[in-house]
Order: sequence, then structure tokens, then C-alpha cells
Amino acid sequence: MSGCGSCSSTSKTGVSGCKNNGTCGTSGCNKLNSFDWLIDMDLSLDEQFDIIEVRFKNGKKEFFRNVNKFALHNGDAVIVDVPSGHHLGHVALQGELVRLQMQKKKVENNDEIRTIYRLATERDIEKFEEYSAKEQPTLHRTREIISEYKLKMKLTDVEYQADGTKATFYYSAEDRVDFRELIKRLASEFRVRVEMRQISLRQEAGRLGGIGSCGRELCCSTWLTEFKSVTTTAARYQNLSLNPGKLSGQCGRLKCCLNYELETYMDALKDIPEISGFLLTNKGEARLQKTDIFKKIMWFGYANDNSWISISADRAKEIIKQNQEGKKPATLKEDSLETRDEVSEALNSDLERLDKKFQKRSNNKKGRRNRNFKNRNRKPKNKE
Repeated sequence: MSGCGSCSSTSKTGVSGCKNNGTCGTSGCNKLNSFDWLIDMDLSLDEQFDIIEVRFKNGKKEFFRNVNKFALHNGDAVIVDVPSGHHLGHVALQGELVRLQMQKKKVENNDEIRTIYRLATERDIEKFEEYSAKEQPTLHRTREIISEYKLKMKLTDVEYQADGTKATFYYSAEDRVDFRELIKRLASEFRVRVEMRQISLRQEAGRLGGIGSCGRELCCSTWLTEFKSVTTTAARYQNLSLNPGKLSGQCGRLKCCLNYELETYMDALKDIPEISGFLLTNKGEARLQKTDIFKKIMWFGYANDNSWISISADRAKEIIKQNQEGKKPATLKEDSLETRDEVSEALNSDLERLDKKFQKRSNNKKGRRNRNFKNRNRKPKNKE
């Protein structure tokens, strides 16, 4: 089986492909790849689950029924039934994993699932590539028409159907757009049935793809299929700076990865006390400046002091309890004077150790110099 043009296993003479039976061996050939870990199960066609997951342009996937029991492999081009004709797609997944995918996406196994007509022939593929080549010119021309009509919408992508009778225009817009005149113009100019499909900004970023600030491909274009709501609360729990430039992804919305570690931070925050005001000590009022959630260390600072004092979360709980009882500790530290003495003693011992170390080195160097000087001045013995 030949590989795609972007396969990393491309040879100097041509594209050799990863030869992995339709599943990409480099995970870079297709968007939203699914690894079929049950592909080696020996099941007859009658025993296999008769619904196939088919992939279309930009990772869009739908389910189709294999009523004719075609012997399919992942990556095979197939002609499928669509509401207004037929379309060409590639087999993405088959077998029991498709049943799990349908349960995950809440798709019912009923008569509404359309069928697979046949395996795609060379003529089908040539015709599909012919219409696919028209997508970019159509996209640029449509953007010019949109600017003529002064519509507040952003056209992202155009997808031609394999039979050439329909074209789907994907766009994003903040407000509702009246594109009735636009549809008439596009239908007359391109001689196809036009479907306008609005997508969100996150879906737009997933279709276009790109590299995130982490240096990896965007999650929405590689593996993320469901978009959960992201709020600034997730950033606050993780002690992140509320800087829109750093928290926003390429779609202009908050990054989806803010939710990935949120549960871990929530569990760690259970052991850290909530401080809404000050900690009262005899030295003054101490305000919380910074918290290390995983090390459970909290830094406080006094109003007239630029230095911060670090204490453990357990010590902060003790001070809060004392303040609630009307008591004030002497300082934030449990025993600050002894702590300073211990630090100074440790520092002095380290300095003494270093002095002894360098003193030994200097003595050794002096001894070497003296021996070398004696050897140079020593008179040679006369040979008898």
C-alpha cells in the first residue's frame, strides 16, 4: 500500500508509505487518527459489526452500514450514500471499536444510518481529485464575493462532493448573517448546490490545524473531538497569570489544555487553607503573596517590608486557628530566632569546611613546588 505525500517514510525515489495496512505508522498522515488495536482479530464477515466509520476531509467522520459485506481494510476508499448523491471517503475504523465509538458519540444503531455503495474505482478517485482541485480557487473567489456583499463572516474551507453536484462552505461569524443573495450568486457562478455550514472558532482551528505554544500540533486537529467549556476559574485555581495573550489559543478562545490538570490542582488545594484577609501576628498584618500548591508552601509579606516569609500550609492553619481564638503568634515562623541561629551555624560550618578544603589544597601545592625546586637544584652524582 502506498503512503501519502507527507509520510515520513518517503524514499528518495518516491513515496514508499509506512505499509501498516491502512493505519498510519507515523501518526502524521491524517487528522484525528484512530488506532485499531483489534485489527488482528480473525473474524468472518458475518461475525463482524456491520457499521464502518468513514473519514472525510479534515478529519470529519460518519458511520455507514456495510450491507453488502465488502472486505474492507483501514484506509480503503469507498463510495458512500449521502443525502444529495454520493461521496468518497476512507475507512477509518471497523469492528467492535466502531460500536464503542457510536456509544461515545450517542449514535443509535437504526435505519437512519446510510450505506456503503461500493469500493472506489480509479475513475471515482480521479473524479474526486478533480473536484478537490477546485476547492482552493473556489475558496478565494468566494471570499472576494463576500467582501463585495460586505458580510461579516469568515469563510474557512470549501468541500466539494465527490459527484460534483454539491459544495459545502464552512464559515464562522459572531452574529447572524443573511446570505440568501450570496447563495444565489455562488450557485450561479460555480453551478453547484450550495450548503452554508457555520462552525465555531474552535472547530475552525481544528480544521485549519497549526502548532500550539507548547510546540506540538493543536489538540483539536489531532485527537480532541469534544470541546468542553473553559473558564478563567481554571486559570485561577492553577495560579496562572490572567493574561489573555498567554491563556488564549489560536482560535482566540481560552486554551482547552487549561482543563487537563485542573482536577489535580483541585485535589492539591484541599490541603491548603483559604485566606481571604490577613494573618495577624505581633509584628503586624501579613498578606498572602504566593502559594506553591504542590509543595504546600505559602509566602506572606508585611505591609512595610519588601521581603517575603515562607511557611508551610499546616503552619498557616495553626495561625488561622489562633486568630479565630483571639490570639496572635509572635511571628509567622514557629521559632524564628532559633531558625536564624541554625541557619547561621550551618552557614558558618560550611564556610569552615571550605576553608579547610582550600587550605589543604594550598599546602599540597606548596609541597609540590618545594619538591620540584629541590629536584632541580640537586647535583648529579659522578659516575665511577
